[in-house]
Amino acid sequence: MSQYDFDLFVIGAGSGGVRAARMSATMGARVGIAEDWNLGGTCVNVGCVPKKLFVYASHFREEFHDAAGYGWSVGDRQFDWKTLISNKNAEISRLNGVYGNLLDGAGVELFRARAKVVDPHTVDVGGKHVTAERILIATGGWPTVPDIPGKEHVTTSNEFFFLDDLPERVVVVGGGYIAVEFAGILNGLGVETTQLYRGPLFLRGFDEDVRGFLRDEMIKKGVDLRFNANIASIAKDGDTLTATLEDGSVLETDVVLYATGRHPNTATLGLEAVGVELSKKGAIKVNEDFQTSVPSIYALGDVIDRVALTPVAIAEGMVFSHNTYKGESRKMDYRDIPTAVFSQPSIGTVGLTETQAREEYGEVDIYRSDFRPMKHTLSGAQERTLIKMIVDRASDRVVGFHMVGPDAGEITQGIGVAFKAGATKADFDATIGIHPTSAEEFVTMREPVPQPEAQAAE
Repeated sequence: MSQYDFDLFVIGAGSGGVRAARMSATMGARVGIAEDWNLGGTCVNVGCVPKKLFVYASHFREEFHDAAGYGWSVGDRQFDWKTLISNKNAEISRLNGVYGNLLDGAGVELFRARAKVVDPHTVDVGGKHVTAERILIATGGWPTVPDIPGKEHVTTSNEFFFLDDLPERVVVVGGGYIAVEFAGILNGLGVETTQLYRGPLFLRGFDEDVRGFLRDEMIKKGVDLRFNANIASIAKDGDTLTATLEDGSVLETDVVLYATGRHPNTATLGLEAVGVELSKKGAIKVNEDFQTSVPSIYALGDVIDRVALTPVAIAEGMVFSHNTYKGESRKMDYRDIPTAVFSQPSIGTVGLTETQAREEYGEVDIYRSDFRPMKHTLSGAQERTLIKMIVDRASDRVVGFHMVGPDAGEITQGIGVAFKAGATKADFDATIGIHPTSAEEFVTMREPVPQPEAQAAE
């Protein structure tokens, strides 16, 4: 009989924690898991799932407009925020139930209480001490808000999905994918939307063509984009918020929505007291087996601040479980992870940016297509689509793939498989396109664009 209450105790029932708990339990481990919030973590409750539902909601205004070109007459339109919130809440509640059933079905004991590490093998769960051979931290991240005067008036993604009423005016602060997505959602729902970013162009780390193309498309759709702009302070007068920018200009709005990143949720877990090493940002430092500086304590997901994506946390959970309880030697591969941004229009990307590819491979060929989707030949909309492929000239292997346009995420998922298979440009060229689709552009681009030095000489 083991000297511990559990073989594994997981703190945090988000996507990564739940997957690791379930898989470990099915492999014979005695597993407990603690969660003091809703099951499913950020993704299910205030992230991927409600965000995608809101993206769907925000598209209908354009769809109604586009329908006229196809002979449809759409009558008076009105949007009811409370209906969206109510239906969203019902779906999130259903998913919480699904997560609970999955844990129960796998034999995982669920503790609905806050947990804190007491020592390398002991966890305080709501005042009760439980012991475990291994402890796994999977507490995710939490929104970061800068320490400015009036920060108490700020709304984050955690609160946005539960607002009582849809505001008429919103200022979105941030230049990452979450900020871009919220700006698109709000604009699509008819909200007067201003997005501020302190840098010269948002989506740092994405391909330069993608960044510039999305900027232009969002401006066409009516989002007031302001770069090199940041809030210095916020004041509240009745229902109106006044945001004073660093350049002295003033914006009046109903909501200031901060989407300036998330930080690892490690505060109050007691980790440093037991010797777990953290980064300056508070992320838990782990080795390639997700083991911390304390051998019996592990961590995965957003809390280790590697790649903050739900499928990545799930994959990390699988690696941990298989290695720990089946004796395998899997390693997490973070290269060529397909990613989607549900901006409007959406982004799909996998592999390297053009800048990264030139740094890594030297000579590369760039294939690029910018076109008006077939749908809009009748809808009258001016939205365009960008498709870009980056090829290592020496090996002919496709090393970067980028798209801005409808269904970019759906298309990129398939391309992600091709990347893992090591597909070359010749493989794409030999593939028959599906006509008429936007995706066929990926197998019909034959001529690379001129190299930068050639363009400069023209």
